[in-house]
Amino acid sequence: MKLTRRDALTLGLGATAAALLPMSATAAAEDAIAVFTGGVEAGAGDITLTAPETVENGNRVPISVEAPGAVAIAVFATGNPTPEVATFNFGPMAGRSFASTRIRLAATQDVVAVAKLADGAFVRTSVTVKVTRGG
Repeated sequence: MKLTRRDALTLGLGATAAALLPMSATAAAEDAIAVFTGGVEAGAGDITLTAPETVENGNRVPISVEAPGAVAIAVFATGNPTPEVATFNFGPMAGRSFASTRIRLAATQDVVAVAKLADGAFVRTSVTVKVTRGG
């Protein structure tokens, strides 16, 4: 197949128009959070998410999350193509509901942690991480 100049311009303009459309990455993250919570609204509570304010490289961003009394904690990156980052489950023998890991961030974005407490309630917190180079 031979690509003509007109075809190349059409493809280029189409790609530019698609890139300018508003992306709903945050909506995808909110949908993922709703799946985790079963549609229950997550309130504020005793949950701590620790992440650096600014990172030079988004490939390995250290985070830790703790929520006393939690049976599960899910972490979401609102700007990533796939917002679900990790889910940590804690059994009755867990000493404390704490997890630490490294995540990949595509760009500057919010990292959200949602904890499911033993009574079935959900609590949530978020931090913004500025990435100077994408992951």
